[in-house]
Amino acid sequence: MNYFPDEVLEHVFDFVTSSRDRNALSQVCKSWYRIESSSRQKVFIGNCYAISPERVIERFPALKSIALKGKPHFADFNLVPHEWGGFVYPWIEAFARNRVGLEELRLKRMVVSDDSLELLSRSFANFKSLVLVSCEGFTTDGLAAIAANCRCLRELDLQENEVEDHRGHWLSCFHDSHTSLVSLNFACLKGDINLGVLERLVARSPNLRSLRLNRAVPLDTLQKILMQSPNLVDLGVGSYVHDPDSETYDKLVTAIEKCKSVRSLSGFLDVAPHCLPAFHSICPNLTSLNLSYAPGIQGGELTKLIRCCRKLQRLWILDCIGDKGLEVVASTSDDKCSPHNSAKNCPNFIRFRLCILDPTKPDAVTQQPLDEGFGAIVHSCRGLRRLSLTGLLTDQVFLYIGMYAEQLEMLSIAFAGDSDKGMQYVLNGCKRLRKLEIRDSPFGNGALLMDVGKYEAMRSLWMSSCEVTLGGCKTLAKKMPRLNVEIMNENEQTDFIFDDAQKVDKMYLYRTLAGNGKMHRTLCGLCR
Repeated sequence: MNYFPDEVLEHVFDFVTSSRDRNALSQVCKSWYRIESSSRQKVFIGNCYAISPERVIERFPALKSIALKGKPHFADFNLVPHEWGGFVYPWIEAFARNRVGLEELRLKRMVVSDDSLELLSRSFANFKSLVLVSCEGFTTDGLAAIAANCRCLRELDLQENEVEDHRGHWLSCFHDSHTSLVSLNFACLKGDINLGVLERLVARSPNLRSLRLNRAVPLDTLQKILMQSPNLVDLGVGSYVHDPDSETYDKLVTAIEKCKSVRSLSGFLDVAPHCLPAFHSICPNLTSLNLSYAPGIQGGELTKLIRCCRKLQRLWILDCIGDKGLEVVASTSDDKCSPHNSAKNCPNFIRFRLCILDPTKPDAVTQQPLDEGFGAIVHSCRGLRRLSLTGLLTDQVFLYIGMYAEQLEMLSIAFAGDSDKGMQYVLNGCKRLRKLEIRDSPFGNGALLMDVGKYEAMRSLWMSSCEVTLGGCKTLAKKMPRLNVEIMNENEQTDFIFDDAQKVDKMYLYRTLAGNGKMHRTLCGLCR
């Protein structure tokens, strides 16, 4: 099938950026596999235990950028044993030892030590991008090493990490000659920031497009920064508490009106809701709105803000709007939007998450479950790829998801459903599903073992505090020998391994090339 020289095919492959498309190309024939392997520079590993670092290096010798995920999603809720694993140091050490030309590293739910950041900063001369999401184990000393040693750094993105503040002035470790920053996010840091250093760093970064601040950055500093960076595309607001009649507020309004390029808005960690109209001028162009850390924004103010956002594709909000509010979100218009009455001007959400603080509480107005509201979301947003939901929900909402969420790739469920039918609706209907995460729901062995062949096409399945038993997990492991079925129990029980009727606390199913599939136990407190 190879009618062109390898050099020509390599040039053609350079235009194929999607990992999924490149995977398909590599399966055409042996020569295409070899060419794709030697030319791919970006790699995504959805589970750090699905493959070894050495095999990745051997498979992709031209590697420059890698994204790694460690612990399952529900580690964010302390449901994964603390010493489960997910250490990044072996990966960085392997890359350094094999002289990989690493330029970008993206980590999610990994254990990152200061030693690993120090090694990273000194081992790769052209290192440009570090993204850490929900990681732990490092301090601002590690960040200081990155700032001081990575002279080509363009992106430092810290999202929802647990960081100890040993050096509050780590920003000052950027050299005065450092002008290459394009993205800076330190919203998760709790310590004080040297505001003067921050302003000077922003001023000498003409290409800065993404900036997310922590709550230590006050409103007057935000106003000065926006005046220096009118071309921002992604803005994260820190402390937003001020008198709307003040001179500072008026200057902020003027600065925001000049930021015509902003497409993503987040933050509002400390917020005065009556000040929100200052941002209405940029809302019509927003495609992403994250208010999951803004408890000060309640129903009425939130609805007004969302109504101004006609182009939203991603939305994160708290549970302050109810079932009818969900229908407003689905339509962002005065038309009622339900699974049987589609609105004309529905947004094209591809990601939606609603945090419900009380999962047993019905809608405040209708006193009914939230099925119709979430049904409106999945019916209206046919391009939805990621959905997280929790609350008073019945099997009906999963029927809607199976019927309408045709593009859904990740579904996270908590405290929802009535019976095995709910999970069956999802597995039968969502043909593109890759990750399914379930906690505190009444799904058992019947749903788990209904069609085990589907798990071959998925990246992972997590079930905790459900009705799954040890016997069901054993049956699954026997039927699917190429998958790992991991059991995590909070308390070690000597008779557990012999009692097939015993419910498992947590089960984690995933594909792996790093050894044969197996079923094993992980007891709380033991290292992986």
